[in-house]
Amino acid sequence: MKLWSKNQTTNELVEKFTIGQDNVLDLQLAKFDVQGTLAHIEMLASIGLLTQEELAVLQPELKKIYREIEAGNFTIEDGVEDVHSQIELQLTRTLGDAGKKIHSGRSRNDQVLVDLRLFFRSEIREIAGLTGELFEVLLAQSGEHQNVLMPGYTHTQVAMVSSFGLWFGAYAETLADDLRLWRSVFDIVNQNPLGSAAGYGSSFPLDRQMTTRLLGFNDLNYNVIHAQLGRGKSEQSLGFAVAALSATLGKFAADVCLFNSQNFSFLKLPDAFTTGSSIMPHKKNPDVFELIRGRCNLLQNLPQQVTSLAGNLTSGYHRDFQLLKEVVFPALGSLKDCLRLAILSIPQFQVNLAILQDEKYRHLYTVEVVNRLVLEGVPFREAYRQVGQMVENGTFAFEGEIQHTHEGSVGNLCLPEIRRKFEAVMAGFDFEGSIGMAEKLVE
Repeated sequence: MKLWSKNQTTNELVEKFTIGQDNVLDLQLAKFDVQGTLAHIEMLASIGLLTQEELAVLQPELKKIYREIEAGNFTIEDGVEDVHSQIELQLTRTLGDAGKKIHSGRSRNDQVLVDLRLFFRSEIREIAGLTGELFEVLLAQSGEHQNVLMPGYTHTQVAMVSSFGLWFGAYAETLADDLRLWRSVFDIVNQNPLGSAAGYGSSFPLDRQMTTRLLGFNDLNYNVIHAQLGRGKSEQSLGFAVAALSATLGKFAADVCLFNSQNFSFLKLPDAFTTGSSIMPHKKNPDVFELIRGRCNLLQNLPQQVTSLAGNLTSGYHRDFQLLKEVVFPALGSLKDCLRLAILSIPQFQVNLAILQDEKYRHLYTVEVVNRLVLEGVPFREAYRQVGQMVENGTFAFEGEIQHTHEGSVGNLCLPEIRRKFEAVMAGFDFEGSIGMAEKLVE
């Protein structure tokens, strides 16, 4: 079944090529297609394009399909082009002419647009939730290890004293910045394109404010061409958010792989998160974090993939957009997998409590001695020269404890302030007021 069919036959190879992976990927859109259709038919009934009797039989049948989707029993049949066609086919089989009326006032163009917006909102909620869980894990580790010192590096050279508290906390705070980008993307996709039809509106007196309210969108895509311009643009914005979070997670994974190596031995991964060598009995490879690093490196290419596909297209709909699902959907799944693995593994890290006892880290404290001399009244350049000379002639030594008190330093991690920052960003999402409204349609 094809919504656009006019009793013409299609070459089998052409049909297979044009359908692509829609019959698989569209399963992820199925429940959102039901939500969008429920809002649409309620609006159609309000303007007289459906009778109340027709609405009364369509609503429970759509909710039945929704329950099938939730239970994993919904499939797109062979020969059916996409999820929109499958749902309309099932309604028509069961209800006859009433099922044939649900497409009045919309096109597959705005139908897939609204499905994608609802899907992206749901994915953002899940990713924001996982980011919140990772934040809690990192912040807890920062607090637990705030007094465990470790070397800090610049140019991959031993530089200054750091701590595990500082290291874990840095990635926790970075997640707050990543979440700001996700919140912006949520605002972009939380606009209603339904009613834009093929991109040029409809002669039906559609009530677009009504569907906006029913689906919990924060606002409308008012200009119907603007709504269609959102295809590809929304995915690009989403891609930048995926890339930003992936950059954070990938860099953390790279640190873990390095710190877990024998030459560093800053931390040890539990055996469950490593694999052995087929030839070297002593090896315990950090495969989980190597794969997180590799996946996140690939995910950072998502904006470029979207831009390469959609960047040179003129306004209006193009079938090229169909291919966006093939790069965006798997990317979202891969990112969530990486987040879940990080959340699971980080609390099980075994941190080396005595790293700085190794002689090779003796020069970490040179800046501490320079600063002490400055506090005693020695000009900075003279203090720098004196300590440099000590290093050169092998007489440098440091005694006592480091004293870092300013905000964000080793001695003052500002964990409550970082939590406040993150929670303020998270509070900016109105998941209940938006996604919750759409979910009420299927109750």
